[in-house]
Amino acid sequence: MIEAGACAIQIENQVSDEKQCGHQDGKVTVPHEDFIAKLNAVRYAFLELGIDNGVIVARTDSLGAGLTQKLAVSLTPGDLGDQYNGFLDVEEISEAELGNGDVIIKRDGKLLRPKRLASNLYQFRKGTGEDRCVLDCITSLQNGADLLWIETEKPHVEQIAGMVDRIREVIPNAKLVYNNSPSFNWTLNFRQQAYDLLAEQGKDVSAYDRDKLMSVEYDNTELATLADEKIRTFQKDGSARAGIFHHLITLPTYHTAALSTDNLAKGYFGDEGMLTYVRDVQRQEIRQGIATVKHQNMAGSDIGDNHKEYFAGDAALKAGGKDNTMNQFG
Repeated sequence: MIEAGACAIQIENQVSDEKQCGHQDGKVTVPHEDFIAKLNAVRYAFLELGIDNGVIVARTDSLGAGLTQKLAVSLTPGDLGDQYNGFLDVEEISEAELGNGDVIIKRDGKLLRPKRLASNLYQFRKGTGEDRCVLDCITSLQNGADLLWIETEKPHVEQIAGMVDRIREVIPNAKLVYNNSPSFNWTLNFRQQAYDLLAEQGKDVSAYDRDKLMSVEYDNTELATLADEKIRTFQKDGSARAGIFHHLITLPTYHTAALSTDNLAKGYFGDEGMLTYVRDVQRQEIRQGIATVKHQNMAGSDIGDNHKEYFAGDAALKAGGKDNTMNQFG
């Protein structure tokens, strides 16, 4: 990828063979030392190819990941491996309770058996995700990463900022990449945030059902207006408050293509017929100067004409003549 021109490489702390989307359950992370080794490998790859300013983005899925594939190696109390293992869900046992094949951690003179699932994966204690996420970020920046990427379960500036504040206690200039993901229900999330804010301010929210705020009946309410304003300023607020250096949005063209095609089909095969396409697509392309209105050109017809002229000269049958319908688009 670097030889092909990649100036930035993003790598995450999920295991490759159990990989899940960052917004789905069942995510499995690797110990810090394993991840640091991957960061080092990327840095060396940049340097070996003469790129001394290659950017490494370290992504952590620990906030929503409840599983690990293996225990970390710990040599001394409090080292990185010990900290990682300290998040595990364990039970204290005696030597007599040891079972065949049990894996045991010894800490402070106690024998601790990590809870192992039928999948041979180990689970973390509930509620440790944020602490694990912060430790992931700090150790990544201390070991070669340039930017952080924290996958969260909701778009909430203060949740992100709370973690970044803790990271910046150790790494003051920590910067974040954030995925403004279509996996979030932005409308519901921000209407619920607006609901909670109004309630905290002592406003009457009895007219709203917090669990059904997605409903169209709330679209023109004070709460919906407040929520939409928070969505509008999310990037600015996230950058100012939570240190988000780069905002990205995954799959927007997938969703826009699906929605526009569905709307076109409903109108075209309904009462509006061809007007649906002309009004909502072509007329907008022309007025907004969208190049795709000349789809033949976009498919390379002008390049084809150049080739024909080069090889056949005056005998070339060119597509771009006076009868080319693209001429009506200017």
